[in-house]
Amino acid sequence: MSEPSPPSAGISPSRQMVAGLVLALANFMVILDLTIANVSIPHVAGNLGITLEQGAWIITSYAVAEAICVPLTGWIAGRFGSVRTFLFSMVGFGICSFLCGISVTLGMLVASRIGQGIFGAFLMPMSQTLLLSVFPPEKRNMAMGLWAVTLLMGPALGPMIGGYLTENYSWHWIFLINIPVAILCIVVGFSLLRPIETERQILPIDFVGLALLILWVGCLQLVLDLGRNHDWFADPMIVALSIASCVGFVVFVIWELGEDHPIVDLRVLRHRGFSVALTVLSLAFAGYFAGFVIVPQWQQAWLGFPATAAGLSSSFSAMGGLITAPLVAYLMSRHDPRLLVSGGVAWIAAMALLRTTWTTDSDFWTLSLPQFVQGLGVTFMMLPLMTLTLNTVDENEVASAAGLQSFMRTIATAVATSITLSYWGDTQRLARSDAVAVLQPEAAQASLAGLGFPPDQVRQVLSNMVDLEATTMALIHTFWATTAIL
Repeated sequence: MSEPSPPSAGISPSRQMVAGLVLALANFMVILDLTIANVSIPHVAGNLGITLEQGAWIITSYAVAEAICVPLTGWIAGRFGSVRTFLFSMVGFGICSFLCGISVTLGMLVASRIGQGIFGAFLMPMSQTLLLSVFPPEKRNMAMGLWAVTLLMGPALGPMIGGYLTENYSWHWIFLINIPVAILCIVVGFSLLRPIETERQILPIDFVGLALLILWVGCLQLVLDLGRNHDWFADPMIVALSIASCVGFVVFVIWELGEDHPIVDLRVLRHRGFSVALTVLSLAFAGYFAGFVIVPQWQQAWLGFPATAAGLSSSFSAMGGLITAPLVAYLMSRHDPRLLVSGGVAWIAAMALLRTTWTTDSDFWTLSLPQFVQGLGVTFMMLPLMTLTLNTVDENEVASAAGLQSFMRTIATAVATSITLSYWGDTQRLARSDAVAVLQPEAAQASLAGLGFPPDQVRQVLSNMVDLEATTMALIHTFWATTAIL
């Protein structure tokens, strides 16, 4: 086991901090783009003259491209160099963001989002890998804490920023805001990161492994994104995609383990510390992310929160993480990281339990406070696990390990999203049936009619009340399930 090489003498402490901030900013930009378009789909659909179902491909295309390309990071970095890969990916991400912003057709927008996903896939793990090379060992925990906070802030702030830009300007700006950030990262990265460039290795391209990777990951991501709207395995298309993904995965693993120059180096899984930490990180991240999926939707659709307020409420989790990240970095050098992880997971479970007390009358601060308190503990879980995964592999395997780590987080997020939304929807239908069974419609209708509501409006009001209660009960059941899993 070895750690990344110490930083070059050409990077002074002050430049280390600037480089670290830029690398964290690059990661934040990519993570932000995972969710920034979610609340803007209706506006995009209306502007381009497409349906909401077609508009969903704006999100799906990005997720599929990113999921496929993230595992390739180690091979790409080895062939072209870590800094070159980072800078080239940043240039590509900026160009594709510009193309997204000027798109006039769905095809152009989806193609540009695919480009964003491809280049963004390399930026996530490369920013993490380069952080370890920029800072000396005694400062790496602090640097990883900064990087981890951007990982938390992106999904939380995405809907809020996207909603604000769409409502006050236009949907084009949710993509165009990336351009100045990309330019800043390119200029600073080119100026400061060249001293830590890695050597290039001219390796043959594993075309078979690449084709198998595209097959199984692409099919899996499509199943996760489309399955809920197609009634899962009741749809022959979902069944076919699932079979193709499973078969492709098995063949991919067999091929890559026997290939001398694999496109994805699965041999890093031989490190027990890496494998265990990666598994725990994926499961814990999935459990944590479940709340980000449904809470903003519930707040906007049923409590009447505007997109900016719902996003702000979710962002309190990242604010809490920002406060405790330096403390966690300090404690990691003095205590067993496994104790910190256990405490972090228990903390998140406790916050999920606290959110089971939410009701339809809960106000903004009642909903936001648990988010903030949860954020105080999430870095205790995430930061030690991310550091352990990279500190337990050989120096020449760090880029591959970072790529697999980002890949597993991406897949865990997709799986958590699909399962959570499906469970929430199914539970909502059951809760609605229960609510209808105990409702006394005659008395309720008479009461509303006495308040001056016309008959048609009375029925609509009752239906809305039942739906609100059913959705809230389903949300509470989802948090009970999350607590049990964690």
